[in-house]
Formats: sequence, C-alpha cells, structure tokens
Amino acid sequence: MATRPLIAVINPADGTLTSKKIKLPGVFTAPIRLDIVNFVHTNLNKNRRQAHGVDPRQGHKHSAESWGTGRAVARLPRVSGSGTHRSGQAAFGNQCRKGRMFAPLHTWRRWHRTVNTKQKRHAVAAAVAATGIVPLVQARGHRIWGIPELPLVVDDTFEKITKTKQAVAVLKKLGAYDDVRRVIVGKKIRAGKGKLRNRRYQRKKGPLVVFGSDSPAAQKALRNIPGVDTLNVNRLNLLQLAPGGQLGRFTLWTASAFEALNRVFGTYRYTGQQKLGYQLHRPVLTNPDIARIINSNEVQSVVVAAKANERFVARKKNALTNHKFQEHLNPYAAIQRKRAQDAQEAGKKRREEQLSKNRKKLTKDAKKSISNRKKLSRKWIVELRAAEQEANKRGIAEELDFKQTTQ
Repeated sequence: MATRPLIAVINPADGTLTSKKIKLPGVFTAPIRLDIVNFVHTNLNKNRRQAHGVDPRQGHKHSAESWGTGRAVARLPRVSGSGTHRSGQAAFGNQCRKGRMFAPLHTWRRWHRTVNTKQKRHAVAAAVAATGIVPLVQARGHRIWGIPELPLVVDDTFEKITKTKQAVAVLKKLGAYDDVRRVIVGKKIRAGKGKLRNRRYQRKKGPLVVFGSDSPAAQKALRNIPGVDTLNVNRLNLLQLAPGGQLGRFTLWTASAFEALNRVFGTYRYTGQQKLGYQLHRPVLTNPDIARIINSNEVQSVVVAAKANERFVARKKNALTNHKFQEHLNPYAAIQRKRAQDAQEAGKKRREEQLSKNRKKLTKDAKKSISNRKKLSRKWIVELRAAEQEANKRGIAEELDFKQTTQ
C-alpha cells in the first residue's frame, strides 16, 4: 500500500510539477485482497454475457419414424423415402448424422450472477489501492519508467482538451505514451473462432484516465487512442480497474477525481458519503510481510531450534523373519532356535552315518552279484556252443539220409 502523505499535482501542459499537493486518500491504504477481487471480477464479468442457445427444432426436421422391433436394427427413428442414400438412416439422436446435440443449450440458463454490495466495494477499494503500488503496476506489464510518480495526478485543465492530438501530446509530456506504444505494437490476431465473431484482433490494456466529472469532450478526445479507457470517479468499475482480475492497472487521476476519493470511499475515521455506511476494509495484519515476522529477533528468540536428522519413521517388522524383534516378543525364541539347530545337526550326522553303512553294503552286494553274473554268463555260453555243435551233427546226418533215399 502507498504510504506517502502528499501527492504532487502535475501540469499537463508541460509535464512539470505544480505547487499544489493533495493528501493521499485513505482508500490507497486499503489492504490488497486478491481473493476478493478475483471472486467479484469473475461474477461481474458474467453479467455481460448474451444469452445463446440452439434452435429448438434443430436436428428434428426429418420425416423420420422408428421401424420398431423385428428388423434387427436399433429402434432409432429412420428417415423415410427411397431412392437416396439418406433413406433408412437414423435421425434425431445425438449420435446420428444430422442429429441434434446432447442436452441442447437453452436461453433460460442462469447467465448472470449477484454479488454482495460490500464485497464489490472492497474489491474496488483494493483495485484503487493497487494502482498506487509500483511493483504491481509493473507486474501487469505497463511501461511507467517515464512518469514522475505513482499515483499520477494531473491538473484539472486536462479535462478541457477536445482533440485527440492534444491528448497524445499531454500523454507524451507526462511520460505515459510509452504504455500506449506497447498497446499499439502488441496488437495481434485472435486465435480460434473469435475471428469469425466480430472480435478478430486482440490488444493489451493501456492507461486508465479517471475524471472528477463528466467531461464528454475529453472522453471523446481519448477514446481514439489505443488501449486508453476513461472513467468517472463516481462510477469506478472493477472490470476496468483490474482487467482480467489482475490488480495494478496504470491509472491517471485528475486532481478533482483524486480529491473526491475520500468522499466516495471515506477513511478509517469516517464512512464514505457516496457509499452510505461503507467502512474501508481493515487489514488483519499490521505487517503483512510474514517472512519478516518469522525471522524477527522476537520470534526467533522463543522458537525451538530445528532438529536435524532426528526424524523417526516407525516401520512394521515381521517377527517370523526378524530375530531381534522375535526375541523382543518371545525371550525363549533364541533357546528354541538353538535347540532346533542342534537337532538338525544331529539328524544330519545320523543320516550321513546311515548313508555310509548303506553304501558299504551296496558295494558288497554289487560285487557279489557281478561275480554271479559272470559265472552264469560263462555257463550259458558253454551250453550254447554245445547245443550248436549237436545241431550241426544232427543236420549233417539228416542230409546224408535224404541223399540215400533219393538215390
């Protein structure tokens, strides 16, 4: 928030400071409530929408009727007639070609929103206060390095200009025309369907000029300068003070408008005259710099020192696999485990002894069986040879008998 007690008034003719100084209005010390500004801006922006919807008969202009069941097709209405590819095609449904959309839009939707009056006033007060904070104005992208100070207040003679050429000359002398150049250079073609809907081009927001009274001639002179908007101090608009819900628009005040802010919004000592009963929003914190508060000596002297590397994360342990946790649950587990290990070792030793005995016995039996097989094989070979010899003798004798009989 701005804290300078007096604001200098600038002569628009030559851009020099005048002898007149104005006390900073109380609204410039209001807290910057971005949450309220975003909420109010979102809802107020919906009040400019124009109702739109779909033709009630759209997608239902076909001579279609359902075929019913029995034809192995869906029961959607089908276009009548014959001789064309359209005949027999499904109609009306949102999944059909040339059908209606699902849940067609209606014009009686709830387009507009109602916002609490006090919320709107708080949002406008925060937007006005943000116009006097240099970092917020620069964060919006405004070129303000050529202006003398913020808030920028000019003499009321600025309201008497009647030509756009005069207005451009005044803005150049005040150092505000750099922001207008940014608007001119930043003009671009909109992306999307908006090009077809009378909003082909996009451009940034330039300076906002606030007058103390209705000045038709000055407003007419300024309206042809790209990005420049005009407002009456009695009809401040959040949509122009914080375009897009972003605080910190570069604002140029006339002296009469700047002096009228206390009458419009009041101060912390008295309520506003125009906004009956409105009291400026009091900040919750005297010092909103939380980091500075935390790091102050008063807070750090009583804060407990940070504990490094002492984070303990309890992990679940399985008593069946974790011997230490198992012994914590059952102190007798170690003795049981030792006895089981000893029994296993003893059983292993007995098994090896038995295997060695069995191997010795098997070797004896195997040797005996081998010798028996050798003896049997020798006897069998001798008998086989004797049988072959006897068969040969019998065959020779039979052959001799056959020859004698044939002779």
